[in-house]
Amino acid sequence: MHFTSEQRLDDGVLEREFTLGEIPGTLWTPESAAPAAPAPLILMAHNNGLPKAEPRLVARARHTAARGYAVATIDAAGCGGRPRSAADEQARADLRRAMQAGEPVDEIFESFIGPLVEKAVPEWRTTLDTLLALPEIGGPVGYSGWTALGIRLAVVEPRIAAVGFFAGGFVPSAQREEARQVTVPLLFLLQWDDEGNPRQRALDLFDAFGTKEKTLHANLGGHTGTPWFEVEDGGRFFDRHLK
Repeated sequence: MHFTSEQRLDDGVLEREFTLGEIPGTLWTPESAAPAAPAPLILMAHNNGLPKAEPRLVARARHTAARGYAVATIDAAGCGGRPRSAADEQARADLRRAMQAGEPVDEIFESFIGPLVEKAVPEWRTTLDTLLALPEIGGPVGYSGWTALGIRLAVVEPRIAAVGFFAGGFVPSAQREEARQVTVPLLFLLQWDDEGNPRQRALDLFDAFGTKEKTLHANLGGHTGTPWFEVEDGGRFFDRHLK
């Protein structure tokens, strides 16, 4: 891991940009993080591989770090500043065309998001290995954000002890099947009027999760309308399971 920049923010959080091979990422750590008192870690990913610099993710990350956590995010392959393959570009073009024409988009999402998850999971696990080797970061580990990626990570990565998922992102069929294997404590956020995510499909996914400790928070409003108090509630959820 190579740190390329760092700055101390107004809330005392240290923000550092890093590269890990071809993977660009950002790490936020609280003032209290030190080898003598390593901070628990939360991996934070935005829905469907949107860039790590997306303002809503950055705001959540800074708030969570100020609460006493190390928080890390990376750009998935083909997302953010990383180059896109011809297949990526075609899938995005097909999606834009279908949405503008009012055509069904689930099949396009399936062909786009499924491979994105398959590529992203090994990179997140490599990132996790490297972050846990830093003296100021310790376990346990939580995950927050992109549901499709989080399901796969929760199934294959035993170091993840609790997860918070946002229901707004498309979840491929493979991850819907894997949801039954998710057994760690789970907080699921649903926007009741999300124009791109049918409510019943999200409720069916919540029902499918195999964990015996799962909580659903549903709020009125569209896709980007998740109230800020859910960040506070999410912090209390992670406090219960990671501290």
